[in-house]
Amino acid sequence: MALSIRPLADRVLIEPLPAETKTASGLFIPDTAKEKPQRGTVVAVGNGTKDHEMTVKVGDTVLYGKYAGTELKLEGTDYLIMREDDILAIV
Repeated sequence: MALSIRPLADRVLIEPLPAETKTASGLFIPDTAKEKPQRGTVVAVGNGTKDHEMTVKVGDTVLYGKYAGTELKLEGTDYLIMREDDILAIV
């Protein structure tokens, strides 16, 4: 099913990956202590601007700042929309 949203200019739509539920040593993390995910998958990409060509593409897994982007819920799924400049790295 295709999304009914298309980011404009240098904006990117990201689906955050689920938060970690267990530590590396095997301890379970309670819901109240979970960190906001800082990693996600690119779902849609804008066309860029005349001064800025887009470097990320749909399907890339990216790292972004903890407070980057604007949260939105679309068709029952949580997404973040942000400028490509807010993306720190492609994993």
